[in-house]
Amino acid sequence: MRPTSGAATTKVYRCPGCDYEITPGAAHVVVWPPERIEDRRHWHRPCWERRCRAARPRVRDG
Repeated sequence: MRPTSGAATTKVYRCPGCDYEITPGAAHVVVWPPERIEDRRHWHRPCWERRCRAARPRVRDG
């Protein structure tokens, strides 16, 4: 995962987390699996963080 300010971005990307556009100049994160940079995806930071929280196993008290 690499955060980007979006300042040098000239393309419009679509966030896979919410399906909304990431417009040029918008700060976001770029994420890719190890050894597979060609599979990189551009996400809004809150969408990526929500995805990470949802992937964590829940611990029940009691």
